[in-house]
Amino acid sequence: MTETAKPTIPESDWSSLLHDNSRTGGQGVRAAHAPDRARWQIRVGSSIRSAPILRNGMLYVTSLAGISQAIDVANARTKWKFQAADQVHSTPSLCGNRVLFGCDDGKVYAVDGDSGTKVWEASSAAEVWTSPVVRNGVVFFGSADAHMYAVEAKTGRARWTQELGGRIYSTAFAAEKQLYVGCGDGKVYSLDISSGKILWSTPTGNGIDSSPAVVANILLIGSEDFFVYAMDVNSGVVRWKYETGLGIASSPAASGDLAFIGSKDGYLYALEIQTGRLRWKAQAGDVVTAPPVIGDGVVCIQAGGTFAFDIATGNVVWKAGLAGAVQSVPVLTGDVIYLASNDGEVYALE
Repeated sequence: MTETAKPTIPESDWSSLLHDNSRTGGQGVRAAHAPDRARWQIRVGSSIRSAPILRNGMLYVTSLAGISQAIDVANARTKWKFQAADQVHSTPSLCGNRVLFGCDDGKVYAVDGDSGTKVWEASSAAEVWTSPVVRNGVVFFGSADAHMYAVEAKTGRARWTQELGGRIYSTAFAAEKQLYVGCGDGKVYSLDISSGKILWSTPTGNGIDSSPAVVANILLIGSEDFFVYAMDVNSGVVRWKYETGLGIASSPAASGDLAFIGSKDGYLYALEIQTGRLRWKAQAGDVVTAPPVIGDGVVCIQAGGTFAFDIATGNVVWKAGLAGAVQSVPVLTGDVIYLASNDGEVYALE
């Protein structure tokens, strides 16, 4: 039996894509009210396609200029910058006091969270757009070279490498014994977490950039074939699938008995995890590619502006528009919402 990873971080921290390695999408974080104003706004100088993360009052941001930087949220001052060798599309994640992120130079970097100095780097043969995932002292990441990698969190030394059937832009889900990931060959893979051996693979009708979430024994993921899939985590058997109007690059977030996911048809969908039945769908924009995040009674999605929908009904609770387009995931803290935009602006909204 595969269990869902348990979040072990303070509620105010936001350590990885969709809040934590359980893909909870921030559930339980109190951010139900519309922001009234910007507490601060700073320009980092280059387009941001990744999501920020937060730890102990420090916001970590990566940009297409190849820069990773730490911003003190109390005064909006940059504490340090680290320059990588190429563009960075990868959302960073935290492992202890280290900030991990992939780079278009094919490497994953581990940078000291206090000083910004490089601790180690691990190499692949193509760009790494995925967010590194940490489980039990091991870092897992996929590369566009069609390989999954496992390296030691302390040193970056290789544990194993496994070739899959296509490029990997899907961020893996690490459970206790199995690793789950979508692939550009249109398949969802389950790997043995200790060896990298492929345990099962299940095909969909097109490539997969969506990152899986696991709830109990069900894996949830979207595909470019327009469908949301629910698969048995132990066998890969498809329990149900739900068709949307276009391809799906968004990743699911789960809360209670519902999974939320966006589609390129511009809608956010709320689906029952056990049955795939549509609870509601709501239009959020022309195209939705960002993952949703879950606040107190609301589900938030970036689609040009930021929309908050009532979890129970799908009605719009509030929306906030910014000058620049925002495609990444917001960080919800209860008092402040942190956003990064395509035009290189970082916002703290309250």
